[in-house]
Amino acid sequence: MLHLKTLKALGEGLDQGEFSSEELTRHFLDRIERLNPQYNAFITVTAEQALAQARAADAARRDGKAGPLTGIPIAQKDIFCTTGVRTSCASKMLDNFIAPYDATVVSRLNEAGMVMLGKTNMDEFAMGSSNETSWYGPVKNPWDTTCVPGGSSGGSAAAVAGRLAPAATGTDTGGSIRQPAALCGLTGLKPTYGRISRWGMIAFASSLDQAGPMTQTAYDAALLLQAMAGFDPKDSTSMNEPVPDYLAGLDQPLAGLRIGIPGEYFSAGLNAATGAAVHAALAQLEAMGATLVAISLPHTELAVPAYYVIAPAECSANLARFDGVRYGYRCDKPQDLNDLYTRTRSEGFGAEVKRRILVGTYALSAGFYDAYYRKAQQVRRLIRNDFTEAFQSVDVIAGPASPSPAFRLGEKTADPIVMYLEDAYTIPTNLAGLPALSVPAGLVDGKPVGLQLIGPHFSESRLLNVAHQFQQATDWHQKVPAAVQSGDEQGGAA
Repeated sequence: MLHLKTLKALGEGLDQGEFSSEELTRHFLDRIERLNPQYNAFITVTAEQALAQARAADAARRDGKAGPLTGIPIAQKDIFCTTGVRTSCASKMLDNFIAPYDATVVSRLNEAGMVMLGKTNMDEFAMGSSNETSWYGPVKNPWDTTCVPGGSSGGSAAAVAGRLAPAATGTDTGGSIRQPAALCGLTGLKPTYGRISRWGMIAFASSLDQAGPMTQTAYDAALLLQAMAGFDPKDSTSMNEPVPDYLAGLDQPLAGLRIGIPGEYFSAGLNAATGAAVHAALAQLEAMGATLVAISLPHTELAVPAYYVIAPAECSANLARFDGVRYGYRCDKPQDLNDLYTRTRSEGFGAEVKRRILVGTYALSAGFYDAYYRKAQQVRRLIRNDFTEAFQSVDVIAGPASPSPAFRLGEKTADPIVMYLEDAYTIPTNLAGLPALSVPAGLVDGKPVGLQLIGPHFSESRLLNVAHQFQQATDWHQKVPAAVQSGDEQGGAA
């Protein structure tokens, strides 16, 4: 079945003429048509455009101009601007917004010859950990459709887990690639801040947001990162660092690797079965030659409260542009300018977005800036210093990606604080700007859990190497939801 193949295998099949890009694209478009009502993973499907790109890819291959990704379908998170296609950020505010240009991530994948199937669902403006804040309705986890897929990149995660797409893009502000990857059994990579251009990616929190790949394997993540990474003069936060060959070091053995195990990541908040699965994964890495080293990241418990001052503060500034004047939603028959602003924003934003705007505006106000925002930035520095000190004695840091497997839809929506704690293990790396990835590491009650690997700045090659070697010794990344494996998904056989 074509949809069970990795990017690597699909590329080899295209090279060998086993199928064409158009045939492959039609296969995935058919799956989306039949199965998206079940998962709600896509907001917009670009079938006509996808088939045109596929035909162009087939022509390029005939002319000997194909690269490793040419003709392979991909799904784009609906936070990346795409020329002539709705870019909604899963919000009523942008439901009618047609982007006039491509985000750099989109243009680079287009240049690599990939075929865009459509735009995936997400938490509104990337604010959420369960994909339940979308104006288009919640996404459902293909492993258990009564459960969340994680967020905010839940649509991308569900699309790949349900094999509606072989890979997808995501964004990670506080864990929004790694947490849904963990809950859906995928490899999800958040690169170093500035490694991938943010130009054309609608901003939530500008000092934290980072794009990255969501794939079946570490090898596939390396393939996508190779195409996505690199300096972009249009993005002032883009780092002018050379892009290494991410595939070159994947087969390096793990002998001598020092893996730091922070005690703070195995505290009372961790589900016992999830912790056992992560410990088993660590034991596997140790058996492969790595050394486990106990470390401490003492300011970890301050990460969530610091993040929920800094991120809302930046969100309140970034979302001020959505006022009903220039583009996006506009309230009906405003009485005056104040009424236009007030009703447009009240009607156009969902509850979680409004909550964060209010918190951020409060934190930045004259009377509270020093007490909250400045203090949170000082804590951010302490967290970064914790990692810097730890990397003096270890090469990578490992722990859980999420406190538990996927939870039920609606289970945590009534208590924002409980929901925010879902990102307790992922937020610190965003505050420090570090690269991190989640790799499938087991099943708990039939649902996936992820092992998180964290590295120093620009150590993506090492993280992908460790993940790839782990996947050579285990088969967790090959597990798929039962319905996908059997072909018994709702709507017909695969």
